Amino acid sequence: MARPIRIEYPGAIYHITSRGNAQESIYHSDDDRHQFLSILEKACERYQWQVYAYCLMDNHYHLMVETLDSTLSKGMRHLNGVYTQWFNQTRPKKRVGHVFQGRFKAILVDKDSYLLELCRYVVLNPIRANMVEHASEYRWSSYRDTTGQRSAQEWLNTDWVLSQFGKQRKRAKEKYKQFVSDGIGNDSPLENLQGQLVLGSDKFVTKALSHLPKEQQASLSEIPKKQRKKVFALSTYFKQYERDIAVAEAYYSGGYSQREIGEFLGCHYSTVSRLLKKVEWQRKT
Repeated sequence: MARPIRIEYPGAIYHITSRGNAQESIYHSDDDRHQFLSILEKACERYQWQVYAYCLMDNHYHLMVETLDSTLSKGMRHLNGVYTQWFNQTRPKKRVGHVFQGRFKAILVDKDSYLLELCRYVVLNPIRANMVEHASEYRWSSYRDTTGQRSAQEWLNTDWVLSQFGKQRKRAKEKYKQFVSDGIGNDSPLENLQGQLVLGSDKFVTKALSHLPKEQQASLSEIPKKQRKKVFALSTYFKQYERDIAVAEAYYSGGYSQREIGEFLGCHYSTVSRLLKKVEWQRKT
């Protein structure tokens, strides 16, 4: 399996997920979860990370991380590697082998456009999994830290999240609670990325790709269109453009098929085909 391309630079923000090998649980007890958070704290100190949100599920975890230096890969090797060693050595019958399935997944995120939305998405995971009815009921996410139900760790940046809701701290916490509640049932902001690199505006994507070595930038042109171009959720195109233009941009620049666009719009793909022909004709005249 080819190594995934990692875009790393100081100040980069990522949505990170890592899953258990063969979908097995990566935490068997609260002690495991406490140990994982302790290792995460050390990774933040050593590799200059800031965490904006986290959620530890049974067989995977979510992190929203800013790397103040270009340390994504190094930090993740430390986090998953040290936890794997501890996990294997502390089972009743010492185990060997992988705890995590393959390589971690990291989506580079446009802070201005997507960070707050993804912080909400992360803490809502237990509700989507029908584990709890309210985010405050789940101990193993950053929700309680952000709302002040417990003291936040130094490595967790709740200040930025709350600052998005005003300067008055108490009121900001209440607005944050409502913001999270309002997100229940929303589509995932990551629903159409399917393993891609970047989530953000055209300008952000262009700037992000410029951090890659030239040979890697060139290699992107060799990746099939469907694999290379899906850097935006379909909904992004329809927020930025009128319907017909959004359809054309999603198809020609976004790598989406006519069927995918049709399913998003709730129409047959033949309708999408007609819209594409219409836009193509308009551009020629």
